[in-house]
Amino acid sequence: MLRNPISKKNLLLISLGALALAVLAAMTASQMSRPAQADERSGALHVTKDCLAYTNDAGAYCTIVSSNLGELVGAKVFYTQAAVGCDTGAASYPCPPTPPATPEGAVISLDSNVVLYVGTGNWAVGRCTLDLNSSGLCTFSDGTGTLSGFHGRVAVSYTPTAADPGLFTWTGTYSFNPESNR
Repeated sequence: MLRNPISKKNLLLISLGALALAVLAAMTASQMSRPAQADERSGALHVTKDCLAYTNDAGAYCTIVSSNLGELVGAKVFYTQAAVGCDTGAASYPCPPTPPATPEGAVISLDSNVVLYVGTGNWAVGRCTLDLNSSGLCTFSDGTGTLSGFHGRVAVSYTPTAADPGLFTWTGTYSFNPESNR
């Protein structure tokens, strides 16, 4: 009669070895996922931007003066299109007193692609639409460098102060999607 070559002692050693490998694999996986977890940040986004330098021209910008997302402080928001009704070909501004209306009758004062520019190689792209009441919506779909994988959706409000009549606020959400990282 053949005996089973695996004794209880060998079975116990094999089981302990398999358990040790499983623990090692779990520790390695948790260490590997830490950088990805850092990129998976998301939350509420609050921004104040100063638009005193904004001229209604294509290429005009506002500067972010405060944000709960540190990467954005000091960034410039470049608008790639002129305000609606302002691109008249005239050399002088401001806009005509009555910008063109939409087919529904409402007036849009700005509908532009935007570049959220932190610095060389560090930027995100999006779109902003504002009405004449200076309220609106901006969305961001991706970026490069420190803003790689950046997504955001913010409501825009005009919030001037006596000291700074060009202030706007963004209130919304943001996330960094690691799948978008390049």
